[in-house]
Amino acid sequence: MNETTTKRLAEVADGVIRPLNQTEQKSVVSLLKDAAKQQPAIAELLAQEGPLKAFVTSALSLSPYLRDMAMLDPATLALALEEPLEPLLESLVADARNAWRGEDGGAVATEAQVMTRLRTVKRKLSFITALADLARIFDARDTTRWLSSMADACVAAAIDHLLLAGEDAGKLRLSDRQAPSLDSGLIVLGMGKLGACELNYSSDIDLVVFFEAEAGILVSPEDATETYGRMMRRLVRILQDRTGDGYVFRTDLRLRPDPGSTPLAVPVEAALLYYEGRGQNWERAAYIKARPVGGDLRAGQNFLRELVPFVFRKYLDYAAIADIHSIKRQIHVHKGHGAIAVKGHNVKLGRGGIREIEFFAQTQQLIAGGRMPDLRLRPTEAALHALTAARWIDAATRDELIEAYWFLRDIEHRIQMVHDEQTHLLPETETELRRIAYMAGFGDTTSFSARLESVLKTVERRYARLFEQEEVLSSASGNLVFTGQKDDPDTLKTLKGLGFERPEDISRVIRTWHYGRYRATQSVEARERLTELTPQLLKTFGESRRADEALLRFDSFISGLPAGIQLFSLLTSNPALLDLIVNIMSSAPRLAEIIARRPHVFDGMLDPGLMVELPTRDYLAKRLASFLQGSRHYEEILDRLRIFAAEQRFLIGIRLLTGTIGGAQAGHAFTDLAGLIIAEALKAVVAEMEAVHGRIAGGKVALAGMGKLGSFELTAGSDVDLILLYEHDDEAGESDGAKPLDPVRYYTRLTQRLIAALSAPTAEGVLYEVDMRLRPSGNKGPVATRLRAFEKYQFEEAWTWEHMALTRARLIAGDGALMDATRAVISAVLAKPREEARTAADVAEMRTMIDKEKPPKDNWDLKLIPGGLIDIEFIAQHLALIARGRGVAAEVDGLSTAEALKRLGASLMDPNDLELCLVALKLYTELSQVIRLCVDGGFDPATVPAGLVDLVCRAGDSPDLKTLEAEIKRLSKAVRKVFQGVVKG
Repeated sequence: MNETTTKRLAEVADGVIRPLNQTEQKSVVSLLKDAAKQQPAIAELLAQEGPLKAFVTSALSLSPYLRDMAMLDPATLALALEEPLEPLLESLVADARNAWRGEDGGAVATEAQVMTRLRTVKRKLSFITALADLARIFDARDTTRWLSSMADACVAAAIDHLLLAGEDAGKLRLSDRQAPSLDSGLIVLGMGKLGACELNYSSDIDLVVFFEAEAGILVSPEDATETYGRMMRRLVRILQDRTGDGYVFRTDLRLRPDPGSTPLAVPVEAALLYYEGRGQNWERAAYIKARPVGGDLRAGQNFLRELVPFVFRKYLDYAAIADIHSIKRQIHVHKGHGAIAVKGHNVKLGRGGIREIEFFAQTQQLIAGGRMPDLRLRPTEAALHALTAARWIDAATRDELIEAYWFLRDIEHRIQMVHDEQTHLLPETETELRRIAYMAGFGDTTSFSARLESVLKTVERRYARLFEQEEVLSSASGNLVFTGQKDDPDTLKTLKGLGFERPEDISRVIRTWHYGRYRATQSVEARERLTELTPQLLKTFGESRRADEALLRFDSFISGLPAGIQLFSLLTSNPALLDLIVNIMSSAPRLAEIIARRPHVFDGMLDPGLMVELPTRDYLAKRLASFLQGSRHYEEILDRLRIFAAEQRFLIGIRLLTGTIGGAQAGHAFTDLAGLIIAEALKAVVAEMEAVHGRIAGGKVALAGMGKLGSFELTAGSDVDLILLYEHDDEAGESDGAKPLDPVRYYTRLTQRLIAALSAPTAEGVLYEVDMRLRPSGNKGPVATRLRAFEKYQFEEAWTWEHMALTRARLIAGDGALMDATRAVISAVLAKPREEARTAADVAEMRTMIDKEKPPKDNWDLKLIPGGLIDIEFIAQHLALIARGRGVAAEVDGLSTAEALKRLGASLMDPNDLELCLVALKLYTELSQVIRLCVDGGFDPATVPAGLVDLVCRAGDSPDLKTLEAEIKRLSKAVRKVFQGVVKG
């Protein structure tokens, strides 16, 4: 028997570890005395003073988990004291591998028997390995190898049991019941540390399961997904369910392709298609260590051979290398500039930790492994040796990293031996840190900390030489790991620290991006850009108010994008654009919803001139003409109008959101856009009518824009008030087309078609909601009005409120001569003599009626509050009606409310009152434009995004909401007094 296999625990060196304290050690001795009654070996241990007794009592004082195991199963402690270690462990691994077999060659073992056997042998091996490790009879290489061997045996045995159970249930046909996995086509790969035979002491095991449909063992091939899915759920239960005997290994199946949307066992063909088309760079890195551990081992090797071109590319483009670098950017932990904290440090993922060494090797394996097959090795140490042989790294680097790797693995094992927990964090307290230091063979925490810091700095220095961007990486705010499907605890902490309240949801969303489930993230290049962008994206979103909601809106936006690479590249190189997107997502739900529903509107943001060019009428007209060029068919024109209007409304809104234009400019731009769109829609409708019904002799139409459309004060969410007027020859009969209509029906039909052209929902949405209630006789009258009828009605029947509405009328489209004639009629109506007191009484009565029938919802209902927008508009309209009676020119056609007030109020109002109204109107306009842009419905500070509250305060030029609310109350109260003074009715 060679020296290795004859090693015994009795060979432990004197003072290899020390007890946590004397009290703990005495407590352990007392417990061992009870166990000694059944186990002579333990009695003998206690009877003799020496290194072995000191070691065992120290080890059990330092590890509550080992102490509990010794008390639960003292026979295993006795075995460890008496037997050579490696033969003992070999027998335990063999017992695990055969756990599926019946006793004495009898019937197949039951599932309960398999579970008990696996738990028992795993517990024994873990206990004995830990003692050998702490005694320094084993080093970390031995420990990881034995733990990995046990995991292999347990997985393989469980798979054999499940295959036999499948045959017994009539689901499978096996080729050999004595070797169930042989030629089964069921592939179980061990990933990560299991694949590299480097398993942690308390590690999860990562498995990926595939099956070959053509293996022929399925009785009903069409049930493959269900049959294997059920089998894998049982596999997880066998391995990780906690019973009275404990558990075997926590088992994770989420490294399979796109785990959120694929079954637990994936067909080989589907897997190969996935990796070829959508495989990610982190998956390439993961497959460096992949190894068949159970099921059909030969099929597993064949599968991995087919994956070689995916994992090890012959040519690696720069973008892919950048993406590999960005994986490290995601996992980097920053704890101070230049100082590595020991307490609380993550020895796996922290700076200078195990992951950096693994990543150091894996990155270079990915880059060069396609051309150099000798680099395709699973274990980290072997990879570092291979990189040295290939002259990718020097021997000094290799030696430093290998020494650091195994030292850190030692520390990792000791952290996990304390309570059998899957953790990599050093304790925060001095007492618990002392426990780890003693387990590692140090006499105090000072010397331990000094050694650990030295190792971490060595690793960090070596890693920094490999990656030029280390300085950038070190400014990250913490762990950001989104590989696999399992949440990384430190990543959740980082997300919390960045400002996210629901880090689990955010982590899940980002994993969705990485799996390419959206069209925008299906290409490898798009995912590479997005991976690179993710840290900055999270940082920027985290700085916004209600960061979770904002990022979820961004996710909704990405989900609708047809492609992503251009956007992600642009955001990476353009922080200002990223800030703008975050601004939208965090403060403007309405805009966020628009770009999520219709991502094409975002295209305009890619225009570098967006913030430079103002959206004047000429600017919009040129853009619209260009956009409509080549459109011939009616439906095509209407769709293009919808696309253009949606994009330009959005871009006007962006300018308003960023402060490039103010509220009044936005109102003018929204109105110019509407005028151009409506004019084009009218032309298309007229052409369509003439094509079907012909023309009316002398027929012509004109459109009057009323309300905010007339006064250049539309908001992002405004509907449009229209009146359609027409004229024709007196002797005109029916139209001259294939389907003739008389004039009334002709222009009624034309108006109805115009309303539908503007407001009917199509695949491209709605242009504008149309309101025609301001026509003569309102909803009771015809939708189209002949000009002479309109003139007669306005002079003989119209109420004062209808003349008030005419003060904001503006001709926006149609036949030029008819538009001029209509202007003349409106001007004559507004110029007719009026009894001033009667007019004032009518205006006041109208305002009172609105107060009663449509009271304001709250103080933010800026239109309806007493002293709000309606009061100011009514003041301007009242002055326009009485101006001529006082000898003042009253032409207000095409003026905004503010411009009309300035023109009329200069002669008809007290200067202070006029100034007050203009100040209030400016504030109301700024606030209304921002609010209507960002949310549908009213503004409720308690429910709107916090970012919108900030925007509203900025628009109101106030430091906070309380100050702004006070200013609104002050101005509205003053405006109401002015209204009552001006409109003396």
